[in-house]
Amino acid sequence: MIELATTAALAGIGVAAGLCVLALVRGRSLADRVVALDLLLVMVVSGIAVGSARTGDGTYLDVLVVAALLGFVGTVTVARFIERRGA
Repeated sequence: MIELATTAALAGIGVAAGLCVLALVRGRSLADRVVALDLLLVMVVSGIAVGSARTGDGTYLDVLVVAALLGFVGTVTVARFIERRGA
């Protein structure tokens, strides 16, 4: 049962990641592309978390927290840059 649920979750995350890549390529502004890139990082972290839950191995959980924090800090940094630049 857990394999069916994680397979469905990974399929949904894969579709969402594909849409994020599309938004990244076709974004109209820098802010749109930054948000798409941040969301893509969230999709990657979510995929790894689902894989970790599927195997029952918690090895990557610390890495996931660090990646999520770095993604957040990066997005805030770029948002401040965009705000100061006025774009």
